[in-house]
Amino acid sequence: MLPVTLLVVGFGFKISAAPFHMWAPDVYEGAPTAVTAFLSVGSKVAGFAALGRVLTVAFRPVPELWTALLVVLAVLSIGVGSILALTQTNIKRMLAYSSIAHAGYALLGVIAGGRDGLTSMMVYLFIYGLMNLGAFSIVIALRSEGVVGENLDDFQGLAKLHPMMSALMLVFMFSLAGIPPTAGFVAKFSVFMAVIRAGYTPLALIGVVFSVVSAFFYLRVVVLMYMKEPRLEVPVSTSLPLKIVLATTAAAIVLLGVYPAPLLDLATAAMTGWEQVSVVTSWSAAMRETFRCLSCCSCVGIRIDYE
Repeated sequence: MLPVTLLVVGFGFKISAAPFHMWAPDVYEGAPTAVTAFLSVGSKVAGFAALGRVLTVAFRPVPELWTALLVVLAVLSIGVGSILALTQTNIKRMLAYSSIAHAGYALLGVIAGGRDGLTSMMVYLFIYGLMNLGAFSIVIALRSEGVVGENLDDFQGLAKLHPMMSALMLVFMFSLAGIPPTAGFVAKFSVFMAVIRAGYTPLALIGVVFSVVSAFFYLRVVVLMYMKEPRLEVPVSTSLPLKIVLATTAAAIVLLGVYPAPLLDLATAAMTGWEQVSVVTSWSAAMRETFRCLSCCSCVGIRIDYE
């Protein structure tokens, strides 16, 4: 039990799951926004890939050792991330707590396990990456003179100053909140259905409740942009790479929200390789048991331990 616990603690820190999330808000706020975007997506997705592989392959025969730990992490992450994000006035800190909550939602797929659970986890992480990259790209586009674009007040009246940027941010915020027909709704729906099929209906209900809670701080950004007067003139970056990132992520979020079948099929196909590794691991375990049996030569009083 102790080795599994230590592994979960290490991975929990890597994916910034509560209660191992304390580093995330300060790092997200203090780092350059481009670095923050990479940390929120690349580091978290890599951590989940390793976590899923270790637990569902190496510890597949003993899910009872790690499932309860992940349930605690998932509930704490969803609750802590959603509640603490309500009080933030810096959008990077808000998105940091948002990423903690999203780590909890992604953990639901690992808890569900099996083809459905891990497929939903991969779908969730892919869509999460698009949403976060898009949101942080907006912050980069609005950033000037050191701080502009990071405080929520900087988004006041943005729709009147930069209608296109506001429309893109609206798409990203709606998707992070899980509002249809954006890809964020598909992501949350897939993990909720996976945990329900696996028999963890209370976890799905907790996720739905906190999705409603989290909608407040996402929609607050939309209210500031469309229902407030501009507080100051905010310049916008017009670099070509930034335009490409914003156009690509926004288009993918809308298209996958309307037609998610290609992504679901791709994630299901990716599970084939994952399950082949699991089969090999199970075969190896069976062979070890066979050798252990053969090594017990009780008839002549000889015992050879292959372990």
